[in-house]
Order: sequence, then structure tokens, then C-alpha cells
Amino acid sequence: QVQLVESGGGLVQTGDSLKLSCAASGRTFSSYAVAWFRQVPGKERDFVAAIAKSDDPYYADSVKGRFTIARDNAKNTVYLQMNSLKPEDTAVYICAAGDTVVVYSTLGYPYWGQGTQVTVSS
Repeated sequence: QVQLVESGGGLVQTGDSLKLSCAASGRTFSSYAVAWFRQVPGKERDFVAAIAKSDDPYYADSVKGRFTIARDNAKNTVYLQMNSLKPEDTAVYICAAGDTVVVYSTLGYPYWGQGTQVTVSS
């Protein structure tokens, strides 16, 4: 198994940037596809971005052109660079790991972190 810990969330204004980190222990991230999901109270968990073992990125339409997912295997960390943030980006951001990339679904990701809060004020 792999343990995932997110960090980097905070309170920012519309148009600002944040860089989230998902640090892994137990197994190296090079062995996994890693995805970011986000969730707001009372809503389902939504896909944000994912990165394959090959480093090929995948993005939800709502964040394309604004968010960038990247992997640093030396640090055993996956990052989510979030630019041009909007109030609708406000959510708890959670990273997940699995064998292969699955987009727009929580299926295929057996390992999950606890999440980090991102709040974007208008």
C-alpha cells in the first residue's frame, strides 16, 4: 500500500495561484498513476487531473489551460499547479493513486489522501 498526504491549500483571491503537493510513502509514485479529485460539501467527488506512469497528463475540461499536474519521482511527490483560480475551484482537493489512469471516475484509485482545503474568494 501507499500512504498519501496532501498539502499546499489555502485561501486566495480570484486569479491567484496555488501549488498543491501530494507526498507518498510506502511505495514510490513511479509505480502508480496519480489523480487529483475535488469535493465540496453535499456534492460528489469530481475528477480534476491525473498523471500516468509515463507522465502523460489528463485534465478535466473545467481546469484545462489553468492547472498543470507534474510528477517528481526523486521527491516521491505529485504536484498540482493551479493558476487563474476561480471561486468555483473552491473545494477539498484530494489525491489518489492507482495502477492506471482513470478519468472522470474514482474507480481505479484504491489509495486516497485526506485532502487539503482550497478556498478562492471573489
